[in-house]
Amino acid sequence: MKRLLSILVITLTMLSFANIVIAEEEQIAPAATEAVSPAASSAPKVDTGDTSWVLISSALVMLMTPGLALFYGGMVRRKNVLGTIMQSFIALGVMTILWVLYGYSLSFGPDVGHIIGNLDWIGLKGVGLEPNPDYAATIPHQAFMIFQMMFAVITPALITGAIAERFKFSTYLVFLVIWATFVYFPLAHWVWGVGGWIRNLGALDFAGGLVVHISSGVSALAAAIFVGKRKGYGKEPMMPHNITMTLIGASLLWFGWFGFNGGSAVASGSLATSAFVVTHIATAAAALSWMFAEWKHRGKPTALGAASGAVAGLVAITPASGFVGPMSSIVIGLVGGVICYMAINLKSKFGYDDSLDVVGVHGVGGTWGAIATGLFASKAINAAGNDGLFFGNPSLLVNQLISVGAAWVYSFVITLIILKLLDATMGLRVDEESEYAGLDLAQHGESGYTL
Repeated sequence: MKRLLSILVITLTMLSFANIVIAEEEQIAPAATEAVSPAASSAPKVDTGDTSWVLISSALVMLMTPGLALFYGGMVRRKNVLGTIMQSFIALGVMTILWVLYGYSLSFGPDVGHIIGNLDWIGLKGVGLEPNPDYAATIPHQAFMIFQMMFAVITPALITGAIAERFKFSTYLVFLVIWATFVYFPLAHWVWGVGGWIRNLGALDFAGGLVVHISSGVSALAAAIFVGKRKGYGKEPMMPHNITMTLIGASLLWFGWFGFNGGSAVASGSLATSAFVVTHIATAAAALSWMFAEWKHRGKPTALGAASGAVAGLVAITPASGFVGPMSSIVIGLVGGVICYMAINLKSKFGYDDSLDVVGVHGVGGTWGAIATGLFASKAINAAGNDGLFFGNPSLLVNQLISVGAAWVYSFVITLIILKLLDATMGLRVDEESEYAGLDLAQHGESGYTL
């Protein structure tokens, strides 16, 4: 506990650099604000450069889901590697079809009561190759649609890390459909859809701190609690079977995240550049801060810790990436790495089995990133955004806190309801014999390795 307290002191010390950050951000050249909101400033006309960047970004974000599969797959025991990878890989299929049929329409379609989109765009009806100026005036509507699709794909896959090595695959497929319909699609509309109540409130989420990371992290907490611990958890070793695979997965996530955040500018230009740059800086800072925190706490720096820290930095910078500059991103990454490390060390004290640290990295990291946006956002970076607390506007921090609270409560409660219904009808867990044998053989009839 004393060591964790000392880590907390280090975290607070990092925040004291706020004055340095403010001075740095105020010196940002005016060029950084050029084309910050192309959707608002340009007449609807397809720009090939913008379209190319968004399509490349879509491919980068798509790659993140297989990257997540490797990241998670390396952290489970050998008997569960294929089952774990399959949970991420199959999300590419299920979520793609859902998104085309009705998910995009519910998320971004014409508003209904500031809560959800209507079904005007069901089956991508009316989503063509001309721009939609409500979202992006210089790229085809379908380019924006498929970019957002990749976010919808990876988000529920993130949850699987909390229930790894014990969840039935058949139930997981149904969970994907119901969770996306009742959690992801409404939340995406609240935050990003024209007319959504969080968007109208003025809260900022550039690339998914609320929509992707808080929703998945909080849902993972509900799932870990409700599904229960793995057999033998806390009594027998459950070490990662392939850290090399996890490092490859983390590297692919880092690579793909440039599209995740940079592509959220929905144009190639100043804002995409700024988001790209701060994404890398924050990630590097978090990898270092997690490593040093672990080194101080446990006596040795680990490769798994550095990889986890990098992902924590990616998560933390996501909501702020289009609104902060380089110095702010260093602070966000440094603090994010430390507090996420502290969070994963608390799960044993609270008694839940978050197998692969989804809650500590995505739930806590996403929450810190959303709050940090309310602290460090600057209109010098993005004139279409707002100033945060450290730039004289405390109201943005208030709006961020309201949006964080809403995302936490909604995601947790609805996920619990979904899990209760599925448990009563299909069952959530594999039987004890299957869990002992491993999900690869019990659920899929194959093995990840032939030795």
